[in-house]
Amino acid sequence: MQPSPDTLAANLQLVREGIARAAERARRDPESILLLAVTKLFPADVVRRAHALGLREFGENYVREFETKAPQLGDLTGARFHLIGHLQSNKSAKAAELFQVVQTVDTPKLARRLDLAARPLEVMLEVKLSGEDSKSGAAPEALPELIAAVRECSHLRLTGLMTMPPWSDDPEAARPYFRRLRELSERHALTGLSMGMSHDFEAAIEEGSTTIRIGTALFGKRQKP
Repeated sequence: MQPSPDTLAANLQLVREGIARAAERARRDPESILLLAVTKLFPADVVRRAHALGLREFGENYVREFETKAPQLGDLTGARFHLIGHLQSNKSAKAAELFQVVQTVDTPKLARRLDLAARPLEVMLEVKLSGEDSKSGAAPEALPELIAAVRECSHLRLTGLMTMPPWSDDPEAARPYFRRLRELSERHALTGLSMGMSHDFEAAIEEGSTTIRIGTALFGKRQKP
């Protein structure tokens, strides 16, 4: 079910209040935290509705799905689209065409394939901090090689790290993963941290997140394709 304009506006206000609370506790400027609206599996009309409320940064998980929506969104002033789902290297050219940011670079090969598209692209490195087979990402010990590979790519601009902790109803369960990613970012002198979703973004902000990826708290539960 798509959220009505009034419901979406109310949800956005609640999320912004949560950002302000967490930023105050962490003694941070709430304006330093990017709210990435995750619109995967929602139609273009929902993206347009969110844009009308002032949101400008949108996250999508699937290259093929966004390829069908993108033609309907080309007129949205200031809108930028982030790929936050796993990217196979054989879809890298299409991803570089569709997105302004790819947050899930996890191998030197993928970085080089994105660079071959010869389009300016912001990238983040996805780090796997859990043992779950379902999670993608580079191992922490692989980061030096991956960072070096990205920095050799003339069309890519490295902005930081992202991760996805194991799912838990308890927001505090994610905190050690957020803290670990922050430590890795400090070690490698990277400032951007994409971490925190609808249920745990306040803990993520307290641990230093600069980008929170919010879907359900804004748009409600998605219909399965």
